[in-house]
Amino acid sequence: MHWIDWTVMLLTLVTIVVYGVYRTRDVRDVRSYLMGHKDLPWWTIGLSIMATQASAITFLSTPGQAFDDGMRFAQFYFGLPVAMVFLSIFVLPIFYRLNIYTAYEYLEQRFDLRTRTLTASLFLLSRGLAAGITIYAPSIILSSLMGWNLTLTNLLMGILVIVYTVAGGTKAVSVTQKQQMIIILSGMAITALILLYKLPSHVGFTDAVRVAGKMGKLNIVDFSFDLSNRYTFWSGMLGGTFLFLSYFGTDQSQVQRYLSGRSLKESRLGLLFNGIIKVPMQFMILFVGILVYVFYLYTPSPVHFNRANVLQIEKSERHSDYLALEETNRLLQAQRRAAADQLILAMDAGDESAIVQTQSMMQGLQAAERHSREEVRTLIKDVAPILDTNDLDYVFLSFVTDFLPIGLVGLLLAVIFSAAMSSISSELNALATTTVVDIYRRSLVRDRSDCHYLSASRWFTVGWGVVALVFAETASLFDNLIQAVNIIGSLFYGTLLGIFLTAFFLKKVNGRSVFAAALIGECAVLTIFWLSQNGTISIAYLWLNLIGCIIVMMTAWMMSKLPGFSMS
Repeated sequence: MHWIDWTVMLLTLVTIVVYGVYRTRDVRDVRSYLMGHKDLPWWTIGLSIMATQASAITFLSTPGQAFDDGMRFAQFYFGLPVAMVFLSIFVLPIFYRLNIYTAYEYLEQRFDLRTRTLTASLFLLSRGLAAGITIYAPSIILSSLMGWNLTLTNLLMGILVIVYTVAGGTKAVSVTQKQQMIIILSGMAITALILLYKLPSHVGFTDAVRVAGKMGKLNIVDFSFDLSNRYTFWSGMLGGTFLFLSYFGTDQSQVQRYLSGRSLKESRLGLLFNGIIKVPMQFMILFVGILVYVFYLYTPSPVHFNRANVLQIEKSERHSDYLALEETNRLLQAQRRAAADQLILAMDAGDESAIVQTQSMMQGLQAAERHSREEVRTLIKDVAPILDTNDLDYVFLSFVTDFLPIGLVGLLLAVIFSAAMSSISSELNALATTTVVDIYRRSLVRDRSDCHYLSASRWFTVGWGVVALVFAETASLFDNLIQAVNIIGSLFYGTLLGIFLTAFFLKKVNGRSVFAAALIGECAVLTIFWLSQNGTISIAYLWLNLIGCIIVMMTAWMMSKLPGFSMS
């Protein structure tokens, strides 16, 4: 990497850290550390909420998913605006009225300490795992493509975040996330413009969109009702809505963002801003992946994008087999380039017969190319069974490092680091807050000074940072990084949401009933996921949010009717 790129990247990251420490130099008590000064305007809240959710995984993995599977992942976010409206009407007023630090404090007032502790523990487990993936995912890709040491990349990302999060707490998270989102969105917009500029002179924006559409990449909405299909309109509107209700309503990393608003109105506007802007933002990120796909129709691309895996093959006895597959891939791409030009000419002429014929030819070539890529994955498994063969998460960063001009490479790497840092800082801050407020101060060490709890909050932030780094060092990649985080969330969020919705709407259910129902619901979700992973049943992970929530609510309601569980 050129020294200018190093300078741009490091200067951007150091500026964010210094800015976060400087803006929070007046944090002196535990309430301001954990809650800020509750003075944030709605746009800062909205950007902070978006930055917390939009980790580096979003900007690395989503374009690769669009490159391979088209735009249908956008359906995952269809339920987001619905969830934001629901939370603004029903949940935010309760949290503001109680003036709480964490969402789980409310559960003790509504049920009992045992339910509060269980719910907080489920959050700590799920978010603690996710924090490790949030660090590991971009680190493994950056280290593979750039030749960096994985451990040092993890440490660089983790230590930078820990410094300003420990120094300033929740306000440091929020004020830095605003700057990070500006950098992130600017970087992605610039990349989209460069992609369009690098297309052949005879291929305009409209041509790129039309070709992508004919190749099935603009498949945004699928109305089929199939529980095994991860991304349909129904999985997004039903499973997705429940996932976002759980995430934004019960996950402290998000609750803490909007509880820092200067008023209920500002927090509501921040949530609604997120609901309105987040979906178009995801469309933009996915569309960047579509542009990368069209770009590689006209520019030779490797048969496998993970360079670290290719290096392993080159050192093995199967190198000649790999070279043969590369040559096959090169010939297929040459034919596909010619077919793409023919398709544009046919569409310009309005020749439907030629359009159908050329479209069928390109689909056949695409299938053959996909087969070559699968053969390379099989080859990698034969050479080194421990290696991860999925290379879709490397597609976007490969374009960045190979084709962006000097300086912009550093900016895009800063985008990836910034996105990772924004999510990690929120997670560490929320993990520390929940540990101190719901476990440490409530049940373990009570009635100590404010100074003691402030110091404990900082040390727990460091502790969770170390846990995340350790997990990042021992984690392994899923098939797709952005799915990994959503799968982990779906294993727990349905149960968490069921507990909260029971608290809000089933007024006659008591703590004993909901505690037992939560245990039953979580066991059911884990069992369903295990059976699905083993092929016994086929249920996409998004539905686990809805299933877990319904099981908890129905079981709690039924148990409340039993002797010994009913309200006195």
